Amino acid sequence: MRPSLTIPNVSPPCSAITAMPSHVIKQRVRESFDRAASSYDQAAIVQRTVCQRLLEELDPTSFVAKNKAHVLDAGCGTGYGARLLRERWPNICITGIDFAPSMLKLANSDVESCIAADIEKLPLTTASIDLWWSSLAIQWCHPNAVFAEAARVLKPSGQIAFSTLGSGTFRELDKAFAQIDRHRHTLTFVTPEVLHAALEQAGFRDIRLLRETHTVHYPDLKSLLKSVKAIGAQNVGHGGRNGMLGRHAWKKVEAAYERHRTPAGLPACYDVILGYATK
Repeated sequence: MRPSLTIPNVSPPCSAITAMPSHVIKQRVRESFDRAASSYDQAAIVQRTVCQRLLEELDPTSFVAKNKAHVLDAGCGTGYGARLLRERWPNICITGIDFAPSMLKLANSDVESCIAADIEKLPLTTASIDLWWSSLAIQWCHPNAVFAEAARVLKPSGQIAFSTLGSGTFRELDKAFAQIDRHRHTLTFVTPEVLHAALEQAGFRDIRLLRETHTVHYPDLKSLLKSVKAIGAQNVGHGGRNGMLGRHAWKKVEAAYERHRTPAGLPACYDVILGYATK
């Protein structure tokens, strides 16, 4: 399961990410997740919760009745989602795909096969999958490309189930960094309307999108950013700050974020979208 987050590109003080071609961005994201494989499960608190919610809201009637239904876990990460699916339906056959080899090594025991690949270009046979499942992975991709590939590999009447992040994710962080510059310090996430349109364009029907907020609290901003790094996310792609973030600027960001403090700590809000549809 891929991280549910927008990605801060700073940790006091540090260099930010320079704007770069999309293939370079993907390579850096892949390297980040490779490095984070060993720390991911311990840090991925929201990611586990979202994965559980994705399963809770899934209507299994169209594929579970089939003996050895074939499930694709697209962006499988360390295999947490595959383990949840297997616990509920022991007889399913799961293929895990991820572009980070270190993640796949950890997921290997939870799936029938592991494939290192980009979920925008699946190395799978057309109409070979009963359920296309993906939890917190497609925010790294173009939704039109992802859903077109999902539709291609799904059998007629196959299901798609995914979670991703909406535009309200880490809104407190956006506001804090707005105090120092106009650069992007978080990923740009699509709206439910964009996802709905992309699903329709790919030929899906019975589309159902749910939106909910998940909040995690941290004692301070450094702890928040450290937890983000522990799950492999520190690339924002195009529009990031080019250069160092000085201590004065960092203190200003900290002070701005402190305005959001609650008795539980500093909040990090994840705007989560759960999506379901039928081919």
